[in-house]
Amino acid sequence: MLNAGAMKESKHTFDVVAAKNRCRKFRKRILDISQTVTALHIAPAFSCLEVVDTIYFGLMRRNLGKDSDDTFILSKGHGSLAQYVVLEELGVLKTEELDKYCKPGGHLATHPDYGLPGIEASTGSLGHGLGLAVGMALADKVQKKDRAIYVVMSDGELQEGSIWEAMMLAPTLGITRLVGVVDLNDFQSLGQTSKIHPNFYPVLDKVRAFGWEAIEVDGHDASAIYKAVMSGSGRKPFMLIARTTKGKGVTYMENVPIWHYRSPSPIEYQQAIKELESSAA
Repeated sequence: MLNAGAMKESKHTFDVVAAKNRCRKFRKRILDISQTVTALHIAPAFSCLEVVDTIYFGLMRRNLGKDSDDTFILSKGHGSLAQYVVLEELGVLKTEELDKYCKPGGHLATHPDYGLPGIEASTGSLGHGLGLAVGMALADKVQKKDRAIYVVMSDGELQEGSIWEAMMLAPTLGITRLVGVVDLNDFQSLGQTSKIHPNFYPVLDKVRAFGWEAIEVDGHDASAIYKAVMSGSGRKPFMLIARTTKGKGVTYMENVPIWHYRSPSPIEYQQAIKELESSAA
């Protein structure tokens, strides 16, 4: 994938069974956090957990030195808890810091803030992440830096014109070391994306028409995500269309718009934890 098979030649390995177990653990961690604060977006984080986990643990090259480490941008900043729990698992974020999420004395907010450990861009105002990624990738090309840029967007975010401007520009500039992911859960904050904007689909065809390589897969299948990205030719920027379920893993949250914002009650919390634990059997 990307160019010259750089990542294929790396010794970085990816265990999909371990990924499944991590994502279950991450969902429980996010639910734990939800019992101490209310300023969070659980369902958007749950929909992209497998994508974020696969990028960090399976695809990104890390700890190679500042100029060679791959970069991750969470353009759908409201899904920040998915990134935070992964960074905690990697030891980039301290547990005590995540424990203070959205609390006095803490530094982690509802949306990622550039300058904090592991955060490469401030996001949350939707539509900016892909443009930032294109700019970074262009700078890398000029400076002959060998790193990949990964950026995860929401499907509702694709209603921002800036995303399509960046998508049009990347192939024109000859950028290849760029991987975008659309978290296609078909829901945005207040409703179903395909009903709010029915002419939006098929996303895959539109992305290809802009000159990208693109593949659509099950966004909760870590193996499919990994194989799809690794299959890229490296001659064009690559876009993964990840079909996901908003609130994935907790049945009463799945595809229910209110869980874009809500925190579970203590009873709902116990029900969710029980369901996640039973899924390990």
